Amino acid sequence: MTADVMTGLTLDLRVERFPYHQPFRIAGHVFTETALLVATLSDGRHEGRGEGAGVYYLGDDIDHMLAEATRVRPAIEGGATRADLQHLLPPGGARNAIDCAFWDLEARRAGKPVWELAGLDPPRALRSTLTLGADSPEAMAAAALAIDPHAPVKVKLTGEVDLDAARIAAIRAARPHAWIGVDANQGYDRATLGDLLPLLVAHRIAQLEQPLRRGREPDLDGVKRPLPFVADESALSLADTASLVGRFDVVNIKLDKCGGLTEGLAIARQARRLGLDVMVGNMMGTSLSMAPSYLVGQLCDIVDLDGPTFLARDREPGVTYRDGMIHCPPSLWGSG
Repeated sequence: MTADVMTGLTLDLRVERFPYHQPFRIAGHVFTETALLVATLSDGRHEGRGEGAGVYYLGDDIDHMLAEATRVRPAIEGGATRADLQHLLPPGGARNAIDCAFWDLEARRAGKPVWELAGLDPPRALRSTLTLGADSPEAMAAAALAIDPHAPVKVKLTGEVDLDAARIAAIRAARPHAWIGVDANQGYDRATLGDLLPLLVAHRIAQLEQPLRRGREPDLDGVKRPLPFVADESALSLADTASLVGRFDVVNIKLDKCGGLTEGLAIARQARRLGLDVMVGNMMGTSLSMAPSYLVGQLCDIVDLDGPTFLARDREPGVTYRDGMIHCPPSLWGSG
């Protein structure tokens, strides 16, 4: 079953909120919950679901997502397809929720899993990072010891060079053999980046994610990269991908940024053609967000799909984390 045979659909939209275990801090922001747009497409016999968390730094909050999805509901219920959706809505959380609902519905109608419809191999368990929110060096070292000892570690920085240096040193001392990547979330500029890089090298940090603010990518021209630079906020959609070459080494695909699995898969394939490595991340959704991202992860070098670990509750069934791996049950989404 293909995306061009979707007629007689109804689109249900609802808002669901999932609180965190504890506040989560990154550069410039503290989060206490995730507000999600849940889209359900039905043909009267089959249903497909998807959810979107939006992109906070673009103003793509729950009110914006709901308004965008409501705006295109008449077109979708009038016969618009998943291919049409890519033009009806810009990249963002609303398109992500509806795009993933389309994929899920297509799988159920066809009796085939999404991975097969997308031309992927059968999915395998993936090694996923677990993220440490920014805190004191002592608290972050304790947190590093408390998480799965087999998991790679992702560390949130805040752009405060001396404090970030102390955080990195404390975490490396606590986890001397771990894969550790750091995420600056746009917290640095070219001058302070020069102070940070030697510290990252000294502590054997594997990668640096989004060092500079989006829009300041030309400031990376001529900067020697002693470790891989990862584009996150600088890589919102497929249209950004070609411009990353020469300034970044890795593109971090998030379905809420690019607007769904359809474009996420296209970015992964385009990045490979351009010689970039590929990472998949998340905007802190539930397991329903992780399931389509898990399929993108099958094409990726680095996987960061730990959003549900921050939630006080998750969906059932949900993804599971053990021995440093994320496992996604077929019954969660897209099973056909």
